[in-house]
Amino acid sequence: MTSITISAVRPRTSILDKSLSKGKSEVSLSCYALLFSELVQYCQNRVYTVPELQNKLAEMGAEVGHRMTDLLVMREKSGKREVKLLSVLLFIKSTVWKSLFGREADKLEHANDDDRTYYIIEKEALVNKFVSVPKDKGSLNCASFTAGIVEAILSDCGFPAKVTAHWHKGTTYMVKFDHAVITRDKQLEDR
Repeated sequence: MTSITISAVRPRTSILDKSLSKGKSEVSLSCYALLFSELVQYCQNRVYTVPELQNKLAEMGAEVGHRMTDLLVMREKSGKREVKLLSVLLFIKSTVWKSLFGREADKLEHANDDDRTYYIIEKEALVNKFVSVPKDKGSLNCASFTAGIVEAILSDCGFPAKVTAHWHKGTTYMVKFDHAVITRDKQLEDR
């Protein structure tokens, strides 16, 4: 008498069957550093000046930002986008930063003299951590890549702004919103 063993066979699942909410895996820091250094070298070989290089990095970051907007709004917000200015800034400071860098940004500040300007402050930006800037490119701030990501996310959420990276208190991202955004936000507060 022979015995037959029947084993349970799991059906194969395709990547399209997997939920968007189960995607929080981490990338090794050394892999990220290598990939980012290659990105900087790629951009550097196609420009002549430091401002051109920072603009090119911001353009590359914007491509990432457009994709991050859709992913994070679906994953974290169930498809609902923010309508208030402060809410979208807090979404970027917390959710976006955690998704990209594994932690929140250090500070979010509002400029005292200009109601259109906000600052996202990061003491030690991951994109600048492994970059050694040559003396002839002393003003280079690779955080322009992250500024491009933030600018694209704000634009996609309906908050057009210009985002630039500066050396101040570590790395500071200056977010300068269009006048229409401030006007709309004030109208929402008055309701």
